[in-house]
Formats: sequence, C-alpha cells, structure tokens
Amino acid sequence: MHFTKMHGLGNDYLYVYGEAPENVAELSVKLSERHFGAGSDGMIYISKSDIADFKMRIFNADGSEAKMCGNGIRCVGKYVYDKGYTDKTKITVETLSGTRTLDLTVENGSVSWASVDMGKAEVGERKSLTALDTALEYIPVSVGNPHAVIFTDDAESVPLASFGPVIEHHKDFPDGVNAEFVQVIDPRKLRMRVWERGSGITMACGTGACASVSAAVKNGYCPFDEFISIQLDGGALRIKVDRNFNVTMVGPAKTVYEGEAYDIT
Repeated sequence: MHFTKMHGLGNDYLYVYGEAPENVAELSVKLSERHFGAGSDGMIYISKSDIADFKMRIFNADGSEAKMCGNGIRCVGKYVYDKGYTDKTKITVETLSGTRTLDLTVENGSVSWASVDMGKAEVGERKSLTALDTALEYIPVSVGNPHAVIFTDDAESVPLASFGPVIEHHKDFPDGVNAEFVQVIDPRKLRMRVWERGSGITMACGTGACASVSAAVKNGYCPFDEFISIQLDGGALRIKVDRNFNVTMVGPAKTVYEGEAYDIT
C-alpha cells in the first residue's frame, strides 16, 4: 500500500488515495504506531465524491473515525493538487461534518498554504466539570466535532497528559471530546495546547484552533472579523470568526515523505 506522510504544523497523517478498506481501523492503529509503524496521528483516505471535488475520511491513531480535521484537510488540498488529481486552486471536499471549501496557495508548482471555510461554529455557555479533583470551567464548542475549551492563565504549565484522557472520557461527553487549554496573550494572539479525541496530545489541531478562537471571540477576549494568530505546539494558525460565527482557517501544509507499507495484513 502506497502512502504519503504529510503534516499541518506537526499534526501528521498518512494519506492514501482510494476507498478505505474494511480493516482500516486495524491499519490505522498499526501504521500510526511511532516505534513499529510509520508514526502518525492517524490515516486519511482521499477519494472521489458525488457531491464535491473530493471526499476525505479520517481515522485516528486508535482506529476511531473522526468527522473533521482542519490540519488534515489542508494537506488533502496539497495532495490532490501536487499529485495532479486537480488543477483547480479552489476545491470542495466532502467530510462527515459537511462539505468544506479550500483556497490553495501555489508556490513553485506546489501548494504551500490553504485557506479553509470551516463552516459555522456552535459556541455554548460556560459549564463546569471536575477532573483529577480539580474544578474546571469549559466552553463547549462544535466545529463539526466536539470541543471543550478551557481558558487558563498559563497554558504551558497545564499537565495535559494527566488532564487530557480524563476530560476526553468524562461522563459529560459520552462520545468523547477534544480538550483545549487556551491562554489569551493579547486580543489578537492566543496560545493553545490540545488533547485530541482518539489521538492524545498532538502538535496541532485545526478544528481545536477554530473552536478556541470562536470561544474567545464570543467571550470578548478577541474581536470579530479579524484574523487571530493562535500558537500551537507545532506552529501558528490564523483564524477569523465573523459575527455569524462562520470560521475561516489559514495555515501551511507539508509533505514529509512517500512510503510503501508491506506487512499490513
């Protein structure tokens, strides 16, 4: 099986063109393992779509299927353009969260950046939960997938490896949740660290960044209709939220290497 390893700010996946096989969950677990596999946060399959230019399916490192991946979809845009599946710089991609539109920036014949219309964020009111005997306030946000955005004075000091799995599997989230710890640096800059549902700590999460900026805008920490820089472990994304909570994400997409997987049965 041929695959391409790509990443958006260190959020890395193995990309395959074609329909996902029946044993895709097993494959994603096996190939994502960072010591005995290729090493990734999961696998993304790209195929033709009846309603868009392309379709993407996302499988986490634990084999579960995700509805949407902001960093992943930018790499899908780079994949299909760089490999000649399209010559368009504006494409649509079908996901389990709906169809998304990408504007691709091409430099020297290949895609380097992509702007993604991420759809509308649904931002709820503050709620509270207890994790590791600690009371935490969070803001529930849906960007096609569920997020718990927690604002903190110091994102660097949060014991993410301890809090993350507890929040992901908390009784308030029967289907699991992505957990973001967010620090407001200034009205146009945020710092975020993330525990992703099904993958654990990752270098970046595009939907998490969109959820975090949406929560920050709704609560008055950041302005509407302006790009906000949000610093993740793997680098920065630029996110804009309009007054109807439609979200635009801009960020890079990189190819790491091409590979062949042989022992996949």
